[in-house]
Amino acid sequence: MLTDEERRRAAEALFNAACDRKAIPQLSKTFPNIEIEDAYRIQHLWAEHRIAAGARMIGHKIGLTSRAMQMASKITEPDYGCMLDDALYNDGAQIRADTFLKPRLEVELAFVLGADLEGPGVRIYDVMRATELVIPALEIIDYRTEVPRAITDTIADNAAFGAIVVGGRPIRPMDVDIRWIGATLSKNGIIEESGVSAAIMGHPAAGIAWLVNKLYAVGDKLKKGEIVLGGSFTRPVDVAKGDVIQADYGPLGAVGLSFV
Repeated sequence: MLTDEERRRAAEALFNAACDRKAIPQLSKTFPNIEIEDAYRIQHLWAEHRIAAGARMIGHKIGLTSRAMQMASKITEPDYGCMLDDALYNDGAQIRADTFLKPRLEVELAFVLGADLEGPGVRIYDVMRATELVIPALEIIDYRTEVPRAITDTIADNAAFGAIVVGGRPIRPMDVDIRWIGATLSKNGIIEESGVSAAIMGHPAAGIAWLVNKLYAVGDKLKKGEIVLGGSFTRPVDVAKGDVIQADYGPLGAVGLSFV
């Protein structure tokens, strides 16, 4: 377990790494005693730095929702991070690649809440009732530390969140069976990945329910109007300056962006 001073130093190091566009050594190496509780506290302190600099909290992201990724990270559950308004982009955005250190893309669904959600004991049907809209979304993931990373490094680094891009056709959660929303991810006209939303813990709302119950344990909840990224149902795809991206969700439309 780390001291409050060590947590503060770690959060400042991550904040400066993003500002300087230069990765820092893994926190698990700098602070060998770091635990998951420390990592989430560091994440919170980092977010406070961003908010003090003018950003606004808009929601949360969930990561490591697939069993394969959990096994690779040697954990048994997902992780989560926060999303800020200066990292929200719309369909068709031109995004500076040098905003990130090592960007990669994942195909996801975003849930826009029409009501507060608070644990304990929240289940998938509670999430569906509280959700106003489900929208196609891409997550840009990024690392502010060197690799390979322990799970504590990923969590402290805001669960590897870089940005969110939303577009396509918004739907109400009961309009379709959201377990079977499929998508392809193309880079420069070549399909790199494809998947179906049931790959997210069996149901894309399952991760949201997990998150609400985890937040309850630390005295927090999801609020009306927040956006929650439910987790990826494709593997991440590396991107760089000059790449043109399109995720095709079939009947739900598409999300496109380019890196400049």
